[in-house]
Amino acid sequence: MNSYEAAREPKPVGWSGWVFFAAVILFVNGMFSLTQGLVLLFGPDTYTALVDGDLLLFDVTGWAWWNLAIGALLLAAGGALFSGATWARVVAVISAVISAASQLMLVPVQPLWSLIVIAVDVLIIYAIVVHGDEIAAES
Repeated sequence: MNSYEAAREPKPVGWSGWVFFAAVILFVNGMFSLTQGLVLLFGPDTYTALVDGDLLLFDVTGWAWWNLAIGALLLAAGGALFSGATWARVVAVISAVISAASQLMLVPVQPLWSLIVIAVDVLIIYAIVVHGDEIAAES
């Protein structure tokens, strides 16, 4: 390796730990989504919520399968992100975007929780996009 190649390699900084944090959070979020999907699938068939005086009724079968699919995707992305591979970073970012977008639908029902999850998803996306190359350099 010559000095030019050494100068071009990204130097690991503290953010590389945030990428591993993102992997752990994606993995944990995937486990929670799988659990939520299984509870919805084998639990009651409807979900009720009272929002601004309106009673909302939801059929949870679709949400159950959605949570199972998202949970599996998040688990795979979180596990693969530990390898530092480019494809794993792409899948992890896409998974975080899907997670954040799906939380937008829950803002009327659970505003604080949804906004917290969206903020964590944005942090995960930032850490992976900006500092993901550092993980690849370390691997």
